[in-house]
Amino acid sequence: MPIIHRTYRQPATACALLLLAVSLLHGQTESALSPQLRSSIDDIANQVLKTTGVPSASVAVVQDGKIAYVQAYGAAKLDPRTPATPQMRYSIGSISKQFTAAAILLLAEEGKLSLDDPVSKYVPRLTDGDQITIRQILSHTSGYQDFWPQDYVPPLMLKPITAQEIMDRWAKIPLDFQPGTKWQYSNTNYVIAGVIVEKIAGMPLLQFLSQRLFTPLAMTSVADTNLNKLPPTDPTGYFKYALGPPHPAPKEGKGWMFAAGELAMTAEDLAKWDIAMINRTVLKPASYREMETEVVLKNGVGTNYGLGVFVRNTNGHRVLEHGGEVSGFVAENIVMPDDKIAIVVLTNQDASEAASGIGNQVRALLLNAANPNDPKQDALMRQVYDGLQQGKIDRSLFTDNANFYFDEQALKDYASSLGPLGVPQSFSQVRSSLRGGMTARIYQVKYPNQNLVIIIYEMPDGKIEQYQIAEQ
Repeated sequence: MPIIHRTYRQPATACALLLLAVSLLHGQTESALSPQLRSSIDDIANQVLKTTGVPSASVAVVQDGKIAYVQAYGAAKLDPRTPATPQMRYSIGSISKQFTAAAILLLAEEGKLSLDDPVSKYVPRLTDGDQITIRQILSHTSGYQDFWPQDYVPPLMLKPITAQEIMDRWAKIPLDFQPGTKWQYSNTNYVIAGVIVEKIAGMPLLQFLSQRLFTPLAMTSVADTNLNKLPPTDPTGYFKYALGPPHPAPKEGKGWMFAAGELAMTAEDLAKWDIAMINRTVLKPASYREMETEVVLKNGVGTNYGLGVFVRNTNGHRVLEHGGEVSGFVAENIVMPDDKIAIVVLTNQDASEAASGIGNQVRALLLNAANPNDPKQDALMRQVYDGLQQGKIDRSLFTDNANFYFDEQALKDYASSLGPLGVPQSFSQVRSSLRGGMTARIYQVKYPNQNLVIIIYEMPDGKIEQYQIAEQ
């Protein structure tokens, strides 16, 4: 597939100037990834598709808060074989939940509801609705049972249903746990949230989202798959039995995806939403803080979940992430607001790890590119390792504390345990952070049958305070 890289030409008319201004307003002007990064992303996507057998992937990358790369790989349809293109829409599944959460937050900004209102204020006769808050349904701490935990479509879900019928069947039975005491993912929560939005806004959820989010962000490709499947111009969704061949996936019955997984769009349009999260443009800063703050259970245990998004700290980087799966499609959306990076991966086969596999590898690639290691530093740390394999160190490189640690017995044990391993297959720094006024560096050393980790503390003057090696 050809590499897609768009640049803006010099505008020749007032209309073109206006379009460019609008694009700049939304922060959508594309920045360029280096040819090496583009090639690496292509290699990652193609290799994951080859390994997993998933037909296609559509990828969008945000760097420096701007769309930097958009590309599609593989086959959108297998019969007749049709190449995937970036203009095709894929179902994003449960990534839709963050849009429903954003709708609730917009209504809260207007004073029309509070996150701590009881659900019963808006939806009567649900189990313990007077004790369960809107915040708890958005954070999956309500106790309402999930109506779709399976990775396939049960017979009941091939038939039409309404939001009220979902609530009657799954939100009027005994809770799975007392509100706020556990975290359990539940699509039922978001059906309730969607009903609340429609009651307060006085319009269908999709109309509200279109007016308040999609149109302002120029997300023109958004489609609603709650009532109808994607048209033939978009990818076909597939599934497999074990390691068998792919088959066209069945479409869920009308009504099942409401508010919990109904959206489809291009990877590029989802990236526009990610840019809005990075720049905090469509919600108020306080609302973004609510969405991105980990909800804590009554016993003080964190859930790693905010409102519609997982909230994680990965190697010192704040990550907002959510996957999505509906029949025939799996998606992954990763946003690192502080790094101004986002990765969108949309695929057309369910029960597959291809989307997250591509997304996480691209995330690591972009972080490494943004924070490159110092080759001289890496060479020095490798020099120390090679010396320790022989029971030798250059003591001028170490602090007094480290020199005390590397006594005769230490050097003997390092040499006897490391020397027989020989030359490593790879020696690389995987992350760095601050610790006790020093720079902490983590290196990984790979051998054919063994991996080691090196934990290094480096003083501001460059001297080594610690160089400890352990099995990984």
